[in-house]
This record gives sequence, structure tokens and C-alpha cells, in this order.
Amino acid sequence: MSINIAGLPQERIVFEISPLGELCLALHALAEPGHHPGLAGWVTATAAALRPDLADRLQEADFLWRTTFSDLFMPFAGLRGGAVSPGATLADELDLLDLLDDEQFVTTALEFSCLALYNEGGTSPLTDRAARTRALEQAAARGPRQVEFTERLLKDPASVRAWVRRLFEDCDDAFFADIWQRIEPRLAADARHKTELLRRKGLREALAGVSPALVLEDGGNRIRVDKLADGRTTALDPAVGPGLTFVPSHFGWPHLMVLHRPAWRPVVHYPVGSHELPAPTSVDLLKLRLEALAHPVRMRVCRSTARTAHTTGELAGVLGISAPEVSRHLSVLKKAGLITARRRGRYVLYQLDVRAVARLSSDFLEGILR
Repeated sequence: MSINIAGLPQERIVFEISPLGELCLALHALAEPGHHPGLAGWVTATAAALRPDLADRLQEADFLWRTTFSDLFMPFAGLRGGAVSPGATLADELDLLDLLDDEQFVTTALEFSCLALYNEGGTSPLTDRAARTRALEQAAARGPRQVEFTERLLKDPASVRAWVRRLFEDCDDAFFADIWQRIEPRLAADARHKTELLRRKGLREALAGVSPALVLEDGGNRIRVDKLADGRTTALDPAVGPGLTFVPSHFGWPHLMVLHRPAWRPVVHYPVGSHELPAPTSVDLLKLRLEALAHPVRMRVCRSTARTAHTTGELAGVLGISAPEVSRHLSVLKKAGLITARRRGRYVLYQLDVRAVARLSSDFLEGILR
């Protein structure tokens, strides 16, 4: 995924906190606790304390934060007429949400129904019959409540917009105001730190501080985001004005979200790191490791070298293949970072990096969820 920033003034790159964006991630954690094992205690306690009527309403609209991370939670990025910042409070951001027109609101709310067209910008289900049919079909695959919500949204956007605002306000009363009060100082401190890093050391260092998955390329004209998803956007769209916003998140890990909807300013919503979280493995390295382990001979090499170190000749004897064949398989595993080598006299001993293999399942999960 890439963000074009060619010619973007540095002062248009900002780090800011977003209570509405954080509410999205909190709701996602409640809906998909398996993505966030470190939040198990909070999820259990919060879910148990929800009023039944609020829990039911959350299920109706859960595709806004379960199926996708709806851009509705970043309304400041879609408003026309120059750079707009996130609101200081949840109420401020809900006011910004109210400023989106009906077509923006409906198209963005039903994002799950046109993911294949996201990069190009799909037609509005309010005006296009095919888009409307597709939205209803996709909602039907998610359940009757989602179908009802979609039908109401297409029939009467104004009433659903009021319903959504009330839902978010009730979430604030029920649990979010308390958690935001606790996490806001840390998020604000992170935003200030990244702003200072950008000012003093430049964008490359600031990106490195956000995530190793963000890299400055093309002579500083493009940001590449290491995600399995494909996408491209520009921070210089004249419809909304130039700008790129980075938003830190407490609930985000392992997700690294990039808002890249056409005619919206790009937003990178990134998890605030901690000493407990490993640095993310690149998608290319993850693919390389999975491909390396897909061969049955290399699986046997791993089995043998997991127990003790072996020379090439020893492995050839154990596996019943020639030493050159063993060398070729070892080369693939070494390139993938799964085998270590150490010299002892005139011999080279190869051993499986058990920690790298042990991390593979978590790396895979983090990579596909990023």
C-alpha cells in the first residue's frame, strides 16, 4: 500500500488523537476479542456490564467495526474545503460526522459491500441500483439484523444517522468515557513525541517511530505501508486539501489501518507500541518463511535440526539425499531466517531457529490482521 506525498509540506503531516477513531477500535475489540488477546480482561468485564438493549443495538451495526474499520470513524478526513483535525472530544467528532452529506455517510457505512471497488471509489447505493442490490446481498450474508439496518439506511439515511449518533453516545456513557479518560494522556503524549520527532529528525525517523511497516521511498515522495492489502492514495487531493494524519491507538494492535478512500485525506491509525509487543515481521519475510516450510524435504530438515546441529553431510545421510540437494534446501531456509549456521573447525553446523519458528503463527496472524 502506498501514499503519495510528493510536494507535501511537512507542516501538513500531523499527529493527532481521535476519540471517535479509538471508539471504533474499542468496539472492534469487543466484537473480535480473538484479535486482541492482551485485552481479554477488559473485553470480558466491559461486555458483561453492557445493558442488554445496548448490546443488541451494537450487533445491528457491527459491520462498521467488525467486517471493516469504517471510515465513518474518521469523518474529519472526508470533509471538503481544507484540512480539518479530529475533534477534541467524542461529541466534537460526532458533530464532524454530522457534516458528511448523506451520500458520503451511506457509501462509507456500507463499505463492506464494495471492498473490491474501494480503491477506485464505488458508486453510491443511494443512486445506483446495482450498488444498492449488492449492499443488500452482502448484508444478507451477515444476518437479518444487518439486512434491516441496511434497508433502513437506504430508505431513510437521516433517521439512521441520528440512531448511530445516539449509539455512540450511549457507548460513551456506558464504558468509553472512562477508558478514554485513562488512555488519552498516553495517546496525546505519543502524538506530541512523534510531532517533535518529525520536526527535529524528519519524516523518515518519525515513520520508524510509528512502525517498522512504514517506509519512506522514491526519494521521499512516497510512503510504503507493508500490508497484505493493496491500495494507493495521495495526500494532495485538491477536493479535500493536502494533508496526512497519523492517529495513535491504545486498542489498535495488531492492526495498522490506512484510510485510503478516494477524495478523502489519508489517515494512518497506528497502535502505540509497548515493550511487550514484538516488532512486526515484514509481509515479504512472512511469505518467504511459509513458502520455505511448504516443501516436505525442508520440513524434515527442520525436524532434524530442531534437536541438534547437523552438518550438510550428516543431513544427507539422515534424509537419504545428496549433499548438494541438502545445501539447496538449507539455502532456502537460511534466506527465510529459519536456520542458523555456525562454524566449528572445518565443519559448518546448521540448526533450526526454534524461536523464529515458534513466532511464525503469531507473525502470520499479525501479518494478515495488520
